[in-house]
Amino acid sequence: MSLSSVTHRLIEPPPTDLESISRIDSSLIFKHFTVQDAWELGSALRNRLLPIPTPVVINISLANQNQTLFHSCTHSGVMPDNDNWVSRKRKTVLRWGVSTWYMHCKFDGDENAFKDKYGLGNSAGEYAIHGGGVPIRVTSVEGVVAVVVVSGLKQHEDHAVILEVIRELYC
Repeated sequence: MSLSSVTHRLIEPPPTDLESISRIDSSLIFKHFTVQDAWELGSALRNRLLPIPTPVVINISLANQNQTLFHSCTHSGVMPDNDNWVSRKRKTVLRWGVSTWYMHCKFDGDENAFKDKYGLGNSAGEYAIHGGGVPIRVTSVEGVVAVVVVSGLKQHEDHAVILEVIRELYC
């Protein structure tokens, strides 16, 4: 069966209220997160996204060393800018410890308000408050252990597909 003959499931939109997003973010606690876990999660994300013709980048990296555990594109046509988005989303998750979707909804997408709130000045462009960056935590480990980023779809889809696949694999 060719990819073009596969119909893709819609990606359900995530909640937009901060309480629900926060509850979901804080529930993403794994028993462990190894290279094998990253491979399984990344592969499942890629398989979920392959039927969608839009080129998407999937990146999973460790928090403390910026070590990439999984990086893949779904289709030709991914632009170098997608890797910039991956970096910016990852940096936001690591600095604030929440998903980029949470930050987007907190500021209602207003990047100037975000920049002013945190006094980011000229460094504001290093961060992205667009959905698609999700923190991974591990039981009995303080802080964010890894970051999963999807870039290439609409931002709410970038975020929601990560949650969907994590739920399917681990819940």
